[in-house]
Amino acid sequence: MSAADELIERIRLRLLPDPQAAEETASLVPDWMPEGGFSSPRRDAAVLIALVRRGEALSVLYTERSPDLRSHSGQVAFPGGKIDPTDAGPSEAALREANEEVGLDPADARLLGYMPAYFTGSNYLITPVVAEVRPRRPFVENPGEVKTVFEVPLDLLMQEQSFGTFHIEARGRDHTTWQIAHDGPLIWGITANLTRNFYELVLRAEAAA
Repeated sequence: MSAADELIERIRLRLLPDPQAAEETASLVPDWMPEGGFSSPRRDAAVLIALVRRGEALSVLYTERSPDLRSHSGQVAFPGGKIDPTDAGPSEAALREANEEVGLDPADARLLGYMPAYFTGSNYLITPVVAEVRPRRPFVENPGEVKTVFEVPLDLLMQEQSFGTFHIEARGRDHTTWQIAHDGPLIWGITANLTRNFYELVLRAEAAA
């Protein structure tokens, strides 16, 4: 077994084998609470944390959203979106969205597990789905949704110093999120927070090894 195979296996063992059940997520609080709270039930969504493998090299896939989108335009995100009624679950939704957004072939992905759910101030309950991806063709942006697609080396995300603090004022209130230092589009907000959660649960142990 190669070093990359061993790393992927260690990552798999640190993940949840199944998505969290509704009773486990019922008590989650959002990363920030809008004034007046929410007027509708939480909406279920899924994102794909794709560990892209080319030989022994591993990286994580990100997208820069189209500036023409109504919500979170121009921001960096993992491939993903709302879980449709026709989706069998978070993994199918995440892979479907990744296929629609960047042409990732679901047949190139091997499901490794799930991260704990994340509740956003925009009233989405996000289930992060982690998969090993061995792409047989280049990723291609869907121009209606994605401006650019890029990858960050997994080695960089294993380093504590890659994470900093990002400050933003929204709706008259100050908010703080994680920020990731790398050579590319700014990663902050929900995506940086999810990446930090991945670091805490999965990657920190590798950095300490």
